Formats: sequence, structure tokens, C-alpha cells
Amino acid sequence: MPTFLTIGYGDRAGYDRTPQAVKDAAHEQDAKLRFEGAVVGIAGAPVQVRNPDARGVETRDGPFMSSGLPVAGFAIIEADNLAAAIEKVSRVPCAVAHGVVEVWPLESL
Repeated sequence: MPTFLTIGYGDRAGYDRTPQAVKDAAHEQDAKLRFEGAVVGIAGAPVQVRNPDARGVETRDGPFMSSGLPVAGFAIIEADNLAAAIEKVSRVPCAVAHGVVEVWPLESL
């Protein structure tokens, strides 16, 4: 079955203005995804890692990419196809609480 990486973006303000019943259903969807075997997590503080020409590791605190909303979390899910993956994440907290979820198909090496 195909695997997808999802990245959720959202902030407290969007979450707080979402009706409680919608948030409850979204958290139930997260629980369902975990039950199905998804790896779901809340994003912590990022660290950038570089090792140019394998000459030495360089790190910087903070994200590399910028966004209008902070990264809130991630998941690795399985779905029959991209449309099914989109349907699954369309009901998670970031998607329903005025945020956005990116869906990245993972390709085999």
C-alpha cells in the first residue's frame, strides 16, 4: 500500500476559533489514523543539518522553510492512493481548524 508523509500547519488562534464538536471529531480522526498504524506526532523545535562535501556537520536552530503558519505536526500514513490519503487527512485538526495539511507521496528508492 502506498505511504504518504503529511505535514500539518496551524496555530492556536485557528484552533481556538474552531467549534468544539469539530475539534473533537478531528481528534477522533487522529486516533483512527494511529489505530490504523499511522505514525502521528506534534512538531517540536527544528534543527537544520548540513554536511557540505562530507567535510563537517553544521547545524542551525530553526526551520529552513518559512510559512504563514507554524508546523504543528506530522504523520506517516498508508492509503490506497493520493485521493484516499487526502480524504483521510481532510478531517484532522490542522485541516479543520483553519490550517493546512500537505500530503507528500513517498517514493521507493
